[in-house]
Amino acid sequence: MAKQIWKPGNMLYPLPAVMVSTADREGNTNILTIAWTGTVCTNPPMTYISVRPERHSYHMIKDSGEFVINLTTEDLMRAADFCGVRSGRDTDKWKECGLTEKPAVSLKYAPIIEESPVNIECRVEKTEELGSHHMFLAKVTAVRTDERYLDEKGKFDLNRAGLLAYSHGEYLSLGKKLGTFGCSVKKKAPSKGRKKQKSEAAKTGGRVRRKRMKTRRTGEK
Repeated sequence: MAKQIWKPGNMLYPLPAVMVSTADREGNTNILTIAWTGTVCTNPPMTYISVRPERHSYHMIKDSGEFVINLTTEDLMRAADFCGVRSGRDTDKWKECGLTEKPAVSLKYAPIIEESPVNIECRVEKTEELGSHHMFLAKVTAVRTDERYLDEKGKFDLNRAGLLAYSHGEYLSLGKKLGTFGCSVKKKAPSKGRKKQKSEAAKTGGRVRRKRMKTRRTGEK
């Protein structure tokens, strides 16, 4: 298999295409779509977003120290794209995309996007000026989830939401389930045929043991 050598670059795909909602201390709000985001720590729960300083939302995040990561779905694909290619300097993205702005439960300034299945409320802990992008390292202060994706046992089935991913300039919906965490080391359950064989073997073994005990008691050879 032949491979080409390319210059260094970020080819880590697919990525989540998320809409980040934020606000400044004066109450001005905006939405930007990014894919440079991810988990950095479980305890305490921490995440990050990387934003170009020239983006309209950048100075809002710097001012308030707050933002919300809103997960996107197939139904939100066009809104996610629009919020990534239009600037909030001259466009009301909330109005243009028909999105609903609601107050966060743990933040003072940044709102959530009501239509998103998951809203991850974040407070900036540190800013790293890396180059083309500055990274906002943040602590997760609350998570809000859409009750429509709770199953009959109360478990949150997020994969039913039709989550959106971004890969090399294209938006993709998540495909079929291939496995679960730990499936590579999980012991396989015996098939019905194997179960029947084991059951028959157990019965046969039991008969043999009973016959041996009877032979010992009666002295038979």
